[in-house]
Amino acid sequence: MKGGDDHILQVDGLTTSFKDIPAVDDLSFKLKKGETLGIVGESGSGKSVTALSIMGLIRSPGSIEKGRISFNNSGEWQDLTTLGEKEMTKYRGKHIGLIFQEPFSAFNPSYTCGSQIRESLDLHTSMPRKEAIQEVHSILERVGIKDPVRIYRSYPHELSGGQLQRALIAMAIICKPDVIIADEPTTALDVTVQKNVLGLFREIVSELNASMIFISHDLGVISEVADQVLVMYRGRKMEYGSTATIFNDPQSPYTKGLLECRPRLDRSLNRLPVIADFMDVEELGGHDWRVIERTASREERQSLQEVRTSENVNGSETLLEVERLTVRYPIERNIWGSVRKYLDAVDSVSFDIKRGETVGLVGESGSGKSSIGKALIRLTDFVEGSILYEGRDILPLSQRSMRPLRKKIQMIFQDPYSTLNPRMKIGTAIAEVLKVHGYKGNVQKRVKELLERVGLTPEVYGRYPHEFSGGQRQRISIARTLAVEPEFVICDESVSALDVSVQAQILNLLKELQADMGLSYLFISHDLSVVKHMSDRILVLKDGKIVEEGEPEKIYISPQHDYTKGLIDAIPGIF
Repeated sequence: MKGGDDHILQVDGLTTSFKDIPAVDDLSFKLKKGETLGIVGESGSGKSVTALSIMGLIRSPGSIEKGRISFNNSGEWQDLTTLGEKEMTKYRGKHIGLIFQEPFSAFNPSYTCGSQIRESLDLHTSMPRKEAIQEVHSILERVGIKDPVRIYRSYPHELSGGQLQRALIAMAIICKPDVIIADEPTTALDVTVQKNVLGLFREIVSELNASMIFISHDLGVISEVADQVLVMYRGRKMEYGSTATIFNDPQSPYTKGLLECRPRLDRSLNRLPVIADFMDVEELGGHDWRVIERTASREERQSLQEVRTSENVNGSETLLEVERLTVRYPIERNIWGSVRKYLDAVDSVSFDIKRGETVGLVGESGSGKSSIGKALIRLTDFVEGSILYEGRDILPLSQRSMRPLRKKIQMIFQDPYSTLNPRMKIGTAIAEVLKVHGYKGNVQKRVKELLERVGLTPEVYGRYPHEFSGGQRQRISIARTLAVEPEFVICDESVSALDVSVQAQILNLLKELQADMGLSYLFISHDLSVVKHMSDRILVLKDGKIVEEGEPEKIYISPQHDYTKGLIDAIPGIF
């Protein structure tokens, strides 16, 4: 069955499988002309596979087993699943544009960005080369690039992440497609940059009179851009309807869970809700399953509604004291290699952290957050000022003298996959830390205890990093951090790349560990809602300087600095 003339795309009963395991299972939806459809769900829900199926980019061992993907080409409906590679090429770029999640992997590093953007014009039009170059310059300006000529000639590695993301958007819309598919295009962006990009998408869709499929795991983002919402779980459609209906009156327990597990600025809970609080999954054999809504017990309801109350740490002992911390990076050297010019990433910052306290550090990329974290653990040079840990200045210490302190000060990084050796089993990776610091007990037993402590089974001891999900890998990183029983942990964007549901689990785990072990945290993030949920105090960092400091509720209710107000205003809201 085809959609009406007001529809541009229709998917009927789509099933896409990998080695007979359905990644998209009997999925159907319609897309109207000029409409934005938001597809939301956790990693593994089938969102990206749906996009790749529409684009005809499913490769072995994957295949479209059944279903139709019908495209309205000027009144003539074409089933895209029946087209060969050569015929499908005529649709990609010209009629349907795709914006990938990771711009660095979407561009070929061997060619300039401009030549890759121009490729669609060369393929789908007879535009002369000089005119095509001018068209690329024009579209780069349209997406907010201030120096289009330089960007055109630049290679991908010469651009920042934000510039590359905008260049990727330009590549997708250069031929003015009828449908734009945006696959998690704002996941790794700061909230302020994200707000600008979402505004850009709305302008482009309106200007081109195009339709859009916007894929995200964040319902807050979806609420900002979508007219219709499709909620997916394990390849199936859980809920489908208007944005207002889905957000104001969700029917699926899965949707309810997604809405509740995201930290919000207007409430402070002791424990974030997670998907498992709202539903169970009954396995029916083979690849069949069904969702069962959970009825929370009285104790569980009380737990989910328990308002967070910060313990009084005002009278606690000061664990860490930072005074006039400055971190510089060399940006210019002479012919002999001596540094001629520095960039001050952190400019004379002072703060303290008490035992058992969580101090949140929030700011945009480039504000100096990670530089402070690395300086505290002595992972960067060119540092001035003083870092007093338990009253002792650690900056003058040699690396050998720092080793005992590294047991007390640990760091959880943003990307757990890059911090784990892909050739080393995770049990061995955790055991290595214990051996380095001279652990005398049964190492294997201790590692398995740590894995259980972070919610993993001891059986995963012999598995490799690639066999785990992002949330599981972050749990492994936390287990490795806990191996040496630290007192102070620096969490550097440790949940920013995770789905909101997995993020809630990790945040709950960090709080449990803090309560059990008396840990102190420096919690670094660009997301003020996450920082507010975790912190006893918040430091707002801009251009390497602290511009505001205070209790989370006070900063949210009455921010004093315009920069803080901008961070709050940029957080996507759910009506």
